[in-house]
Order: sequence, then C-alpha cells, then structure tokens
Amino acid sequence: MEHPSQIIMLNKPKGYLVSRSGQDGQKTVYELLPDWAFQEEWMPVGRLDLDSKGLLLFTQNGQLNDQLSRPRGNHKIYEVWVRGHVTPEHIKQALTGIQTTEGKLRAVHVEITGGAGPKTKLEVELDEGKNRHIRRMFGALKDAKFKTPLKVLELKRIQIGGLKLNVESGKWRFLTKEEVFMLHAHLK
Repeated sequence: MEHPSQIIMLNKPKGYLVSRSGQDGQKTVYELLPDWAFQEEWMPVGRLDLDSKGLLLFTQNGQLNDQLSRPRGNHKIYEVWVRGHVTPEHIKQALTGIQTTEGKLRAVHVEITGGAGPKTKLEVELDEGKNRHIRRMFGALKDAKFKTPLKVLELKRIQIGGLKLNVESGKWRFLTKEEVFMLHAHLK
C-alpha cells in the first residue's frame, strides 16, 4: 500500500504497551493505528513505557528507525509532573548526572514550568533515552523537606528534534514532507 509519508505520529495515551502483542489482554499502541500499520510491520521509533504518554513515531524504514533511535540523534522534550519540590540543586544534579542503579543518568535541560501544592511541573530535555530514564533520575533524588524520593507522576513526550506533538491523545497522522525533512536535519 502506498502511503503519503514514511513516518506516522501517534499521541500515545497512558496504559498502552509499545509492543506488537500485549500479554493478558493488555492494550497495545497498534489498537490505535489502522490495521495496515500492524500488517505492514510499521515499527515504533524508540519506546514510551506503559505509564508514559505523548509523541511516538512509527516507520517501516529500518535505517531511518536506527538513525532516529540513536543516542544523541534527536533531542526529546518531555512535560513531567513530579511529586515533591524540585529545587535548583536538583536541577543542577540532573544536568551534571545522577548515579542510579542503571548507571549515570542526566538531562540536557530542566526547567520548572509550574506546580501545585506538593507537585512540580517540569520541562525536561534529553539527548538520549535509557529505559525509564526520567523516572529513575528523579527517583534517585530526595525532597529537601520530606526526605522522600521524588516521584514522576506524569510523563508526556511533547517534542522530538524540531517536531512538536500536535494530535489529540489516541490519534495519529502521517508526517508532512517538511516534518520528515526537519527530523532528518536534526540528525547528528
């Protein structure tokens, strides 16, 4: 089947597995895409865990998938709600790198964009994405007041390279030629 673009953008809701098959009736992202995406083996570019939501790309082009998935290929920006008060000291630690059980994790940019009560809203930019990177990174930090680990409550990927998420939750669309070109331009 001829498609207007090599890349699909999906706004993944929470609770969907980024996998071709879910165990025990688990919902997968392929339930949100047309049947041909599964049949023609469109592959997700990278991952978002079950509890994360936001921008997820799919392609049939293995070489393109590898380029887009490569560490430092395209910076990714996330909107994150954290339980606990994130301080300038926490941000400094996140930028220099935090030792976790999975090794050293760091962010390229962290900015406090809001908050409510005991929660802090952040924008976090990564140039690589290890498994549960943001959750592990903040989980290794302690709330200065309560001495409890910070906990990521909500995580949404809103941008990859220059490409911003602009479809409703659970919806998909093909990227335009300009967007595909922009993604390629950001590849290092």
